[in-house]
Order: sequence, then C-alpha cells, then structure tokens
Amino acid sequence: MILPIVAYGDPVLRKKAVPVTKDYPNLDTLIENMKETMYGAFGVGLAAPQIGLAIRLFLVDTEPFSEDEGYTEEEQEQLKNFQRVFINAEILDEEGDEWAFNEGCLSIPDVREDVFRQPKVTIKYQDENFKTHTEVFDGLIARVVQHEYDHIEGVLFTDKISSLKKRLIKGKLANISKGKINVDYRMRFPLLKKKR
Repeated sequence: MILPIVAYGDPVLRKKAVPVTKDYPNLDTLIENMKETMYGAFGVGLAAPQIGLAIRLFLVDTEPFSEDEGYTEEEQEQLKNFQRVFINAEILDEEGDEWAFNEGCLSIPDVREDVFRQPKVTIKYQDENFKTHTEVFDGLIARVVQHEYDHIEGVLFTDKISSLKKRLIKGKLANISKGKINVDYRMRFPLLKKKR
C-alpha cells in the first residue's frame, strides 16, 4: 500500500525517533508499504518519519543512481545492488574530507541544494530480522544513508545549507507546507487549509 509522504513543516519530521522493538505491530507490512511508497515516488531512500511515524527505521535502494555514467562500472554495480532496511541505526563514525552533492528529499519536493557530508560512514543497525550489523559505507551510498539517518534524528537536509540559501528557499518551503506544489505522489501537508 502506498502511504502519503509527510511534507516539510510537519512536526514529526523534527522529532528524534524512538527505537523499534521486535514486537512492533505489523513491522513486515510497514516495511513493504514503505518500499512501495519509496518506489512509487521514485525515491532512493525513505525514513519512517516521512510517513508520519517517529520510529528508528529507514530504507535505502540506490539502484536508480546505477544508471549514471559518471560512475565506474564497479561503482555502478555497487549502487545497483544496494538495498537495505535499517532499524535502530546508530552512526558510530563519519570520516574524510566533506564533499558537496546536490540533494533532494521526498518530503521537500522541488528543492535541491548542495549539501556537504563526509564520504565515509560507520553505522551499526539491525536488519528486518533484527540481526545486528556494523558496516562501513562510502561515496554515494554513505551519503544516502546519512541523509536517511538524519530523518530519524529530526534533521532535514535544508538544515545543512548556508543561511543565505535558507533565506532564498524560505518561500518555497512555506508553500510546500501549505500544499501549494504539484507532486506526482501522495503527500500529507501540515498547513493545507481544509476546504469547507
């Protein structure tokens, strides 16, 4: 089932998400619904807060990036096959010189900005079977993981841009909250005035 994606301005996007327990109701169904929602919106990642749930769960599938010819064959192969479910993730380390990449977000449609992040991340998480993993990711995969991880910490990519850029997109962000935007996937807008 495709779920509506919560738009910028909704308080759930600012909450620090709580851990997911093994007895979380219908977790398998939730994960399947999140995958359908992410693919339906042509996303490469989706975090539970983006569908209105402040829990520590996010998914990543970098396959759409594998078509980009700017990457080596090896990188394309890595991106093509990278699909993960992250439960109760915790970033243990971020390292390397920060690099810029033009990021966007399903909760903030039509806004893209260069964001600086470190290229390498060490993360501990549980998969959908609650098996614990500690892995190191780098490059684009690390970036997508960091972006989704920020969501479970109540952080948005727009928090990481300069104050000048923030001022320049302020009106756009206000319009997104009010639903004054055309999107081709289901969304829930916090400030949309209900029609009487």
